[in-house]
Amino acid sequence: MFGFLIAAGFGFVTPQIETLIAPLLKGITPHIPIADTEKRLVAFIAAMLAAGIASAIFYSGTAFWVMAGGTLGYFATRIITAVKKLIAERKASE
Repeated sequence: MFGFLIAAGFGFVTPQIETLIAPLLKGITPHIPIADTEKRLVAFIAAMLAAGIASAIFYSGTAFWVMAGGTLGYFATRIITAVKKLIAERKASE
């Protein structure tokens, strides 16, 4: 379960990780072409790699739960916004 939470945290901070690895991507792009639209994906891969290493260190979580937590963490702000919208619509209809 702890691996799930670690991955959810890393998934949530993927945009910040994208800014951290920007210098690394600048050095890599002459050798390996990475499109601007792929930078967020590379950041998510780096986040999930870090989450996998952390969950292995703590002996917590399987690969499935690490990826599930990372995915939920990545989309957390959108999920929360959608739930708030549903709650507001339900209150408005009452």
